[in-house]
Amino acid sequence: MIHTKTWTVEITIDEHEDERRTRAVAVLRTEARPQIHGEGSANRAPRDLEVPEIGDELATARALADLAYQLLDVTAADIEQITHRPVRLPG
Repeated sequence: MIHTKTWTVEITIDEHEDERRTRAVAVLRTEARPQIHGEGSANRAPRDLEVPEIGDELATARALADLAYQLLDVTAADIEQITHRPVRLPG
């Protein structure tokens, strides 16, 4: 029997033109646990061309990477709770 679950990641992107900064927040929603938030940012150097999509992509990639590492930590903690032994999950 196949059991299918759907997890949702919502990404919010804030562009701060005056600071040349883009910030992204990735939120993982599941039925099983509280939300997990990952954050990432991108900064544009004064000499760089203004291409908002690049800042969006970089900030989002960093937010998703942060989210992934947090999910690995949560997973390790869950395994440790069951096995009562330290766990290290390489990323």
